[in-house]
Amino acid sequence: MVTFALLAAVSVVGALGVVLLRQPIHAALALVGTLLTLAVFFVTLQAHFLAAIQVIVYAGAIMVLFLFVIMLLNVEEQHAGARPWLRWLAYGVGVLAAAGLIVGALADPRQIPDPALARAALRGGNAGLIAEVLFVDFMLAFQLVGVLLLTAMVGAVALVQRPQPPSAGAISAEAREAGLKERRGRPGSPEVVEAGGR
Repeated sequence: MVTFALLAAVSVVGALGVVLLRQPIHAALALVGTLLTLAVFFVTLQAHFLAAIQVIVYAGAIMVLFLFVIMLLNVEEQHAGARPWLRWLAYGVGVLAAAGLIVGALADPRQIPDPALARAALRGGNAGLIAEVLFVDFMLAFQLVGVLLLTAMVGAVALVQRPQPPSAGAISAEAREAGLKERRGRPGSPEVVEAGGR
């Protein structure tokens, strides 16, 4: 029970870091810590296969992809700007969600299941049973999760992209013509002096 309490505290701190840290890199690293703590939870439940998958797939591959995208897009700290009410709305939704979790946890009269029952349900994290459940019973949900992750990645890239300033060699003909007209109208410009000399 002491181990569970320590792991739960570390997991909650990491989850709060994901939400509260301002730098995207720091938030992603806090998420990595939370996922690793979840893997340790699986180890304590004797589900070693699930712990390995948690580290390899989530804390490894997916989080490396997230960090790569964040660093590639050079995401800076975003401010609320003209819509400060969004921050207060997010705070309200967070408080309501936390209250719902607490009420749901306290209202459930069931106790923690017996460890032997939990081990029997997990069956040591058997890879064959997990594959059968995942790719037979929940195949549609598994595919929808993949589509959801892809959509989230495309949406993040679309939201973060900023318009690039035009380079020096990409000035349009209209801009050059407007610059020439402006210079011709100034006294002392070469065009004006040449016209006066004639």
